[in-house]
Formats: sequence, structure tokens, C-alpha cells
Amino acid sequence: MNKEELKKIWAEKFKQVPGILENIKQVRSAATAFNTNIDAVLKLSGADLEKLIAAEKLSLHDLLDVKQTKLLAPSDVVKGIFKCFKSGIAEEWLTEDKKVYDWMVKNLGYNRLQMGGQGGIVANALAVAGVQKVIAHTNSLPKLQAEQFLKLNNLVSYDEKGMEKPACEIDRQTDIPLIHWIIEFDKGDSVNVNGEKFVCPKSNRFIATYDPLNLHLVVDENFIRALKKDKAEYIVLSGFHALTEQNDGVKLQDDILPVIKDWKAQGSLIHLEIASTQDIAVRKALIKKIAPLADSIGINEREAIDILEVIGEEKLAEVCNAQTTSVNMFKALLKIKNHIKAPRIQLHMFGLYITLEDKGFRITPEANLHGMMLAATVAAGKAGTGNINKVENLLWACGREVSDTGLQELSDLADFIGDEKLVETGIASYDGFGVIALPTIIIEKPLTLVGMGDTISSLSLLAAR
Repeated sequence: MNKEELKKIWAEKFKQVPGILENIKQVRSAATAFNTNIDAVLKLSGADLEKLIAAEKLSLHDLLDVKQTKLLAPSDVVKGIFKCFKSGIAEEWLTEDKKVYDWMVKNLGYNRLQMGGQGGIVANALAVAGVQKVIAHTNSLPKLQAEQFLKLNNLVSYDEKGMEKPACEIDRQTDIPLIHWIIEFDKGDSVNVNGEKFVCPKSNRFIATYDPLNLHLVVDENFIRALKKDKAEYIVLSGFHALTEQNDGVKLQDDILPVIKDWKAQGSLIHLEIASTQDIAVRKALIKKIAPLADSIGINEREAIDILEVIGEEKLAEVCNAQTTSVNMFKALLKIKNHIKAPRIQLHMFGLYITLEDKGFRITPEANLHGMMLAATVAAGKAGTGNINKVENLLWACGREVSDTGLQELSDLADFIGDEKLVETGIASYDGFGVIALPTIIIEKPLTLVGMGDTISSLSLLAAR
């Protein structure tokens, strides 16, 4: 079957998406935790990057000399941007040095402010999609942060007295704004360093974070008490990637374990979004202690490789890093699934989503496929319009074709699994697991990529009903 025939098959499937969106309105409640912050978004050109490199007097040798993925000096900010720009990858590096923060304020600036942090981004996405009640965890909620929440009555948080209110109306005046820089760059742009030209192979972003509260997993007790009193149907977890061993990141995970276990005992479906966790000790603890408690896990290709590196699969990590194909990433998913043993793991990579789940899991493969189709459409809508703050943007990409890249990756995966029907149905079995794979809609010049993975994971899960 040729690509045009396959595109027609998938176009028919994607016609179900508007109806699938209606499924989300059946969700009674969802909570998002733990990280919410403000993103300062900056579009950076190759020429802009050259100016930063020159201002910091960095040679090509300096830029390639990355000894740590932390922002200990302004030069590290430039190194991080250059690394991600030249490779077309996404990473987040952290700092607690106010001098570095002040340098970023002075030398980077921003084009706009928007909601940041997986918890905040997912809360907005789920609320606009129609979840009946979304409870957002906020360890800091001054007016500037509240302004990043959508003005929706179904999106709530807690004021300084523990009163539940629409999140957009709260102003905890003694709280401090938590601001992250999202530095975006475009595919095809180039930067010249010491006479050598580097062309960006893929639109992506570098995140520079200064966030003392989320770096220490400060928790709002009002949120904990509220969920203990009235359980949420779904809880979407993230924010652990901001922890460091130096800041007791492993102990902080230990401290939150009883809370997560209580939520699980109450019957909430726990989803863990594993972001780019740079601290090795924290990453190991996350995979060993928190990930096995999750019913569902979401990762991208970079995060999958990071996990391989801490579960004794360094060789496969090198293979995946060299060739980030669907087959290699599927092999990675199998290793991760067997190690963590979470019932459901979803990978979102360029052009393709893959979900591995236990047979008999509460969400059927067919329902998973439906959720993934909605997520693919909404993600394309977010990329194409710049945000999903309005209901009409959710289905902006309806009717667009799935990508050639996605179909090729799906075909390669079908060959590996030994089930040619996967290319047409998106559903197969392998090694005792259910396999759901979906070619996605690619927007060639996305207006934003911020929070894309979080949006994909959360909507995939909650729309799978």
C-alpha cells in the first residue's frame, strides 16, 4: 500500500477527533502537580546567538567544552543555547545563582510571558479542553502568575487562606514570581563560530531555569489537603526534573512518596511526565522510586535515552542517540517498560507517538489510539496557532494530513514488529504488550514548541475513554 492510500486511511480515522474531544468533558476532575511557573519566551536567531558568543568572548572550543549541564556562569547559558541550536535538541539547565539570573534579565529579555511548568501548562490545556474541574498545584501564586492561568471557572487553585477559587483570580501577594527562559530557534537557521558554520537541523528550544521553589519541591499543603478530602480522577505529575542532588533532591522525592501512594490508594490514575532530568542521582531515584508508582508515564526521545543511561542500557542509549528512529526508540521503550513496570508508557517523537501497555490495562488499545489522535491534532494546532488558549485552536489542524515522516517511521516499526497491519490500524501486540502507534501531523514552521510533550501526554490519556 502506498503513502497516499495510507494517508486516506488515517484521514478517515482522524475524522473522529471532534467527537473524541467531547469525551474529555466526561472527566469529573484532574489535578496537576507540582511545577507551575512563568515562562519568558524568546525567539533567538543565529545572528543573535553570534552576538551573545562574541559578548562572552567564547571560542568554538569553549562552546564545545561542556563539563556540566548547570548554569554556573553566563557563559554556560550561551553554551547551552549553542549545544541545542547546533543539534536541534531540547534541554533544560538550572541555576540558583542570582548573578546568572540578573545576566539573563539584562542580556536576554523576552518576547512574551506565558504559563510555564508542566503542571501549569497541563492545567490550562485540560481546562480549555473541557475537563469538569482542574485543580492546579501552585507553590507560588502572585498576580503575575495568576495572569498566566486561563480565565475559566473550571480551573482552580487555593489562596493564602486555603480557599478554592478560580486560579486566575488569586493573588498571594507575599509569593514571588518564578520565571523560566524558553529560548526558541528555527530549523535551517545558522550560526558562524570561528569561521565554521552550524545549521540548526530541527526547530527546538533551550530552557534556562531560575526557580528556587520548584528546585526544592516546595509543596502547597492546601492542595494536598484538598485532594485527600476529594480525590481527583486523574493526577498528572511532573516537576521532579528541577531537583538536584546538591539540594537534597533524592530526599525530597522520598518525602513526597507517601503523598503519591495515598493518591494511588484512593484510586486516582497517576500519570508521570518525565522531563529532561539532568541530575543523574535525581534521575536514578525518579526511575527507581516514583516511576514504578505511576499508572502511566510520558517521555520524549531525549528523556528515553536519559533513562537508558541510568538503567544499565548505555550501549542502546548510544545507538538511539546516533539514530533516533522508531525501531531504536521502540527497543528503548521495551527496556524501559520492563525495568519500571508501569502499566502504560507513551513516547512522543518527531512524527510518531508510540504507546506500550499491559494487556488488560484499564484503557483499551482502541481508546488509546483515539486519545493519541486527539493529542496529535491539538499539538499541531498549538504549533500552528501559537497557543491553545481558545477552544477553536484545539481543532485548528483537523483535516490536515499525517506526515510522510510519521508514515515511514510507522512502516519501519511495523516491519520490526512483524505486523504489516500496524501501518493501517495503529494497533498491534509485541512481547506480551499492546502496541499503539500513530503517525502525527507535522507543522513545518511551528510558532511554539513549549509544553508540547506535556500537552500530548495529558490529552492522550484523558481523551482515551
